[in-house]
Parts: sequence; structure tokens; C-alpha cells
Amino acid sequence: MHASSAILWLVMFSGAFALSGMWYSRRDRGSLEDYVIARNSQGATATMLTLLASSMGAWILFSPAQAATWGGLAAIIGYALGSMSPRLVMIPLGRRMRELIPQGHTLTEFVVLRFGKPMYALTLLIMMFYMFISLTAEITAISKLVAMLAPVPLWVTAAIVMGSTLLYTSYGGLRASIFTDKVQMAVIIPLLGVLIAIGWKATGGIAPVIQGLQEQAPALLNLGDPVGIKAGLTFFVAILLTGLFHQGNWQRVYSANNTRNMRRGFLTGGLLVAPVIFIMGLFGLAFVGLERGTDSSIALFSVLMPAVPTWFAVALIPLGLALVMSTADTAISAVSSIIAVDARRLAPGMQRSTLMALSRWLIFLLAIPVMIVSAQGYSVLYLFLLADLLCSAAAFPVFFGLFNRRHNGPVAVVATICGLIVGLWFFPAPGAKPEYLLESFLLAALVPAVVIALLLRIQRSQVQFDFGMLGRTVRSLDD
Repeated sequence: MHASSAILWLVMFSGAFALSGMWYSRRDRGSLEDYVIARNSQGATATMLTLLASSMGAWILFSPAQAATWGGLAAIIGYALGSMSPRLVMIPLGRRMRELIPQGHTLTEFVVLRFGKPMYALTLLIMMFYMFISLTAEITAISKLVAMLAPVPLWVTAAIVMGSTLLYTSYGGLRASIFTDKVQMAVIIPLLGVLIAIGWKATGGIAPVIQGLQEQAPALLNLGDPVGIKAGLTFFVAILLTGLFHQGNWQRVYSANNTRNMRRGFLTGGLLVAPVIFIMGLFGLAFVGLERGTDSSIALFSVLMPAVPTWFAVALIPLGLALVMSTADTAISAVSSIIAVDARRLAPGMQRSTLMALSRWLIFLLAIPVMIVSAQGYSVLYLFLLADLLCSAAAFPVFFGLFNRRHNGPVAVVATICGLIVGLWFFPAPGAKPEYLLESFLLAALVPAVVIALLLRIQRSQVQFDFGMLGRTVRSLDD
């Protein structure tokens, strides 16, 4: 494809998504609550669709297949279950959060009230780092995808996609993000179906793949292979604990119109994402079994390309855009909500219009480093793993505070730091073989729980936190 043609398609499709979001949200732009949280506005189906869309970024075209090339079936299963698990765990956590803080907005809002400023600062740093890496990875993925189809510089794709996503997300907030998620799912589902059908044709079915794997790498088919089991467990633990710190998930806890529909949306969204990840991972097995190359990072495309018709090569652009923009707008809206809520807390007298303007324009400033890093085409896998480790260490200290009254801020900070120290001790250095990656995640997650149990046991103070204070303190941003 010529570069000019690819750029034209990029602008047309990304512009169509942006205009649809702006058109939908044009009438609901006065309320800061609607902009940040769209409280109690979505049914079970809408919640399920927006969670599916925000779960399936362009990474599904790269990461599951690459993981399968060295971890096999066990790694794919762990990846699929890991992608599903945050949605399921969020059901009891989300229900509890809605009970304690009916007018809540962000996870950091809970943390600062429950644990104080030190734990809040640590949690905010973890969440912002994770969302920055997630957003950068998505923009990098679509830039590389377009570069495979046409000689388009990475920075051009990054600028077009980031600019379009910022346009409708900053204009309409969470409502625009949720609506465009539905539009993008209408693009993603049929095109993924076509992609799978073309992949089936390209491989010649299951038999040639299995035969090739039995000859080339039989361990990849063995569910009892230690390497595969360890890889699968690593993916499961990392994705589960990281997903709990994505503010986009917490926005959708409150955007559901009641707890019942929140539960249904998260349940079905989680159950449906797992088979998609599993099928995408199977392309990695086909890549190895059919000996389609040496670059496992593009395993899916190495399998597809010999059988891809010209029209589907063009269709890969809206597919990639829909996958990227559905996750990118979630991250942008999530960061915007944190800015608005924290600015209101720091400056209670700030006007609503000023808060909204601040949350919009700061996002544009934060987008600049994202585009710069994305244009370099770096692999962000190592930074992703580091973000996973940070989330693993903070998970129990943060969410234990939803249920235990004696748990407090100093204990949470000490436990999180202990988890980070132990986890980082085993964490691989840049470029090193990730030999103890699973051990690193498990220790980072479990050591804080042990530390909290010990500290609460020896703690003399019997002061118990008043959960009712959370609901009395947090009010609507429009008040």
C-alpha cells in the first residue's frame, strides 16, 4: 500500500470514530459528573461492551501469539484466564466500593481518605505509570501495524491516532468513550471473525499445525510442560493484579446504573474476552508449527500475510484503530477523571468550568510524551512488567482496606514497600533472562499480606476506621 493511501485511510477511519463520539456527547457537556463518571447511566449490555472494547487493545494481535511461541498452550490458557480475572474480581470489590462511597469517582479518592497522603501518593504514582505505559504500548502497536502495511513513519500514525482520540475524549468525557466503545465493537467483532477465517485458510486447518509442532516443538502442546505452566501463571498473576489499578475499570463500576447490572456487565465482559485471547494465541502455535519465520513479535501476521486479500489489508487499519482507540480513550478518560477529582480536593473552591478545562488541557500536555515515546517504536514489554510488579505489591494493602477496620495508612505503606523490595530483588534486569519473574510477582503480592498480618497482630492501637465517613465525605463534583 502507498503511504499516502494508508494515511488517507487512517484519517478517514479515526475521524469517523472521533466524530461519532463528539456527535453523541454534544448535548451532555455541562455536567462535570457526566464528563468524569457518567454515573448510573449504563445498563448491563453497555457495561459489557465497553469493558470488552477497553480490554481488547491492539496488543491482542501481537502479545498472545508471541507468548505462545515459547510458552505453548499453558501460556495461552494463563494469558486468557488472566485477561478475564480482573473483571471477575472487580465484581465484589466494585460492589463494596459502591456501598461505601455511593458518590465515588476514582480509586485514589478512596485511598487518600482511607490511608492518608503517603499511601495516596504511592498509589497515584503506580496508577499513572501503568496507564502511561498502557497508552504508549497501544499507540506504538498501531504505528507498527500501519508500518507493516505501508511506509508510513511511526510518528505520523501516532499523531493521527492520538489526536483523534484526544479530540472526542476531551470533548465528551466518559460518555463519549463508552459510546465509541460500542461503535468500535461493531467494527472489531466482524473483522476479528474474518481474521480468524483467513487464518484458518492460511494454516490449512489444525492438522498441519499439530503435525509441525510435534516435529518442531512438542513441548508447546504439553499442558504439563514446566516452562509453559510457569509462563501461564506469570501472565495470570500479573494481569489480574494490574487490572485492579486501571481507573477505567473503576469509572465503569460507577457508570453502571445499578449494582446488579454492574455485576452482569463485568461477568459477561470477563467471560467473553478469554476465548478471544485464546484464539489469538493459537496463531503463535501455527507460527512455530508451520515455520513461518523467526520474528515471533509478529507471529500472527507472519501466518496471515500469505493468504490476506488486498481488501482485508485495508480493513486491518480500521480493525487496528478500533482496538487501539477503544483502549486509548479509556486510559485518557481515566487520567482526566483523576485530574478533576484530585484538583477539586486540593482546591475545593475551584469553579466547575475551571475544573473541566483543567482536566481537558492537562491531558493534551500529558499526551506529548506518549506520542514521543510511541514514535520511537520501542518495545515497552519490560516497562509493562515493571508496572505489573508495582501493582502486585500495592494490591493487598489497598483492597484489604475495603474490609478491615484496623488496617491503616502506615501499615499499608510499610507493607507495599516491603513487597516492592522483595519483588525487585528477584525482578530481572533490563535485557536479562526473566528466570524468576513469577517468583518476583508472587513475592511482591504475598509479602505485603504477611507484613500486614504481623503488624496488625502486634499493633497496640485498637483504633478502628469509620467506613461511614467515606460516604459522608465524598460528594458530587457538580455540588
